[in-house]
Amino acid sequence: LCEMGHGDRICIGDGNFPGVSMAKPNNCVFLRADGHGVPEILKAILKLVPLDQYVEKPVTLMDVVPGDDCETPIWDTYKQLVSEVDDRGADVIGTIDRFPFYDEAKKAYVVIATSERAQYANVILQKGVVYENEQID
Repeated sequence: LCEMGHGDRICIGDGNFPGVSMAKPNNCVFLRADGHGVPEILKAILKLVPLDQYVEKPVTLMDVVPGDDCETPIWDTYKQLVSEVDDRGADVIGTIDRFPFYDEAKKAYVVIATSERAQYANVILQKGVVYENEQID
């Protein structure tokens, strides 16, 4: 995470996300977090990496494909976690369709594969500026 600069992105994929296919051909760092869910990885990263304060939506979720009959309760968890670290709250979270999400994931600095079983649990974070006087808990 320290290698990343302002504006770099982190993609955290659920257990169905094609992380290797996104990362390897595009020279992204690929990390496995087997046995972990997206919320715990997201919470840990948000303690260390501020969200980009210069863009409106530094958190991107993969939108539900039309016709898929599923709920996304994990998104409420993401909203809560983001609101704990960013004064803008859930307003920093946006969604994009599946294939544009894949295109953005291919541009990430790092792709993290998790064992998350919730559907549509994929998330991309855009790193902000770490300030000199910023304290990390």
